[in-house]
Amino acid sequence: MSTITRRDFINGSLMLVGASIVPIGCMNDPVLNTLDPLYYPPALTGLRGNHPGSNTHAHSKARDKKSDWGSTTKLYEAYDLVVVGGGISGLAAAYFYQQKHGKHKKILILDNHDDFGGHAKRNEHSVKGQLRLGHGGSQSIVEPEYGSETVHELLKNIGVDVDIFKTAYDKDFYRRNNLGAVTYFNKETFGKDKVVKHPYCNYPNYVEGIIMGGKLTNEEAAKQAPLSIKGQEQLLRILNGGVHAIDVPGEELEEYIRTTSYFDYLKYTLGVDDPLVMRMARNSGLDWAQTGTDLMSISDAKSCGALGFTPKAVYDENNPYIYHFPDGNAGIARALVKKMIPNVAKENSAEELVLSKFKYNELDKSSNTVRIRLNSTVVNVRHGGDPKESSEVFIKYINDNNSYQVKSKNVVMACYNMMIPHIVSGLPEEQDAALRLQTKSPLLYTTVGLRNWRAFKEMEIGLAMSPGNMHQAVLMDFPVSMGGYEYTKSPNDPCVVQMISCPYGDSIGAPAIEQYREVRHKMLGMQFKDYEEEIRAHLSGMLPNEIFDFDSDVESISVNRWAHGYTVGGPGESVKIGRQPFGRITIANCDSASSADMKAAIDMAARAVNELG
Repeated sequence: MSTITRRDFINGSLMLVGASIVPIGCMNDPVLNTLDPLYYPPALTGLRGNHPGSNTHAHSKARDKKSDWGSTTKLYEAYDLVVVGGGISGLAAAYFYQQKHGKHKKILILDNHDDFGGHAKRNEHSVKGQLRLGHGGSQSIVEPEYGSETVHELLKNIGVDVDIFKTAYDKDFYRRNNLGAVTYFNKETFGKDKVVKHPYCNYPNYVEGIIMGGKLTNEEAAKQAPLSIKGQEQLLRILNGGVHAIDVPGEELEEYIRTTSYFDYLKYTLGVDDPLVMRMARNSGLDWAQTGTDLMSISDAKSCGALGFTPKAVYDENNPYIYHFPDGNAGIARALVKKMIPNVAKENSAEELVLSKFKYNELDKSSNTVRIRLNSTVVNVRHGGDPKESSEVFIKYINDNNSYQVKSKNVVMACYNMMIPHIVSGLPEEQDAALRLQTKSPLLYTTVGLRNWRAFKEMEIGLAMSPGNMHQAVLMDFPVSMGGYEYTKSPNDPCVVQMISCPYGDSIGAPAIEQYREVRHKMLGMQFKDYEEEIRAHLSGMLPNEIFDFDSDVESISVNRWAHGYTVGGPGESVKIGRQPFGRITIANCDSASSADMKAAIDMAARAVNELG
């Protein structure tokens, strides 16, 4: 198997140069370090998201119970607020604190990754000399009309005009190019490489404007699937099935579908046992589900449009799924940073910032009232005395394998809930236990820079469900043009495609937490070359070889792996207990809302700041 030498080099040696840090080396200097002027993580490819090294110290703390970090340099830095976590919730907390207490208040934001934004990650691909943008996680403002007054006010103040998406999003792109929802069956799993023009589920309906199935009848769709005669018969049974096939009294139906497993419905109501058909069913919910459909009730499977349930619109007419910046919600994270650190870019509105190349060496200057310190993993947060009376909090973090300490009057924990008990000293037992109940499902968002999309046009692929592959869906990125950025126009032009996975464990029916643990271990153990081999096989098997050649047509790959991705809600009462203020420490993150929504992250940030008084 050939490799792409140039891309391998970019993902090796050059990546280290781009992430270099120039130490100041003066212990009394309030500036710990200055980022190299060339430091620009959005343009890095290879392993992103939880990139190598980003979670090393956190895992040492949580898994290995490490407490000895060597001698600690106590920096001459004192803040009004330290925020632990630089995702949208952490950035919003810093913004709200300044709004409430004044822009003169000194704030430090610490994050363990090499970029701010958390899951709102910007991916830049340079293809044939053209910039192509994608997102690496948090992709959209979902249903903005239902956002709180707090959310709308923040968006307005940082220059986000949600109405602009009504024209920025090209709803006719897919229909104009005859790009629809299909299913790709790979040879390794199904015995042959085949594309069938039917999605066999509702997942593609979240892509506004895409052409759904409908060209094939259920009979034709079942017959075209590369399955045995038995498998095709069972698939047709599912496609023709639905709640109407369940033989229980009408007054008991609602309770039955709410309490009965979707897989039991397939097995016992429809008599399905073909392993390949069950695989199609398990992967038909994708990241809506946070788990495979093997752990869903019939009701949940129906709601997410799993295999066998009638496709339907995902969002109402007032909230179409069009509110994407070209770089996803990184557009919001960047607008927040610009608002608090003006020198990071000359542009102002979120629309203008789309093409802006941020100056990362402006983030942590001592002259800033708000500073963002990247590559810094917080390992301990403790009050200076009794939490009820203490006037200060000490924050220890690791940067470049060295231990440092700063102090602050207040702290907002905007990191994952599950890490807080390992970091914050002295938490009440009930709160400690409640925070540990929170978990997150793994996610994989890969962006691929292509030199052209002629093969997608030829195969009429807008989105391909891929039940046999690691990436369960491949799609042309959302067609958004704004701020001078133009989405790809012609099949001969460069583009970005998204490859999405909400990976499940190998043990079908095992509890979600066990499957998550299994997948995390596998995900973090894979090297870039392993992901590249998967992507090579996927695209090469799906697209015609006479049009598509992986080595010449794929320019770059960014694998955004999130070992802890979507928030999976714990019991309601435990969430409330877990987010309670603790002395001068409050909690802001999606977890504290038991939600994976950007709007919730902002609302939780506002609550946490208000709790500080």
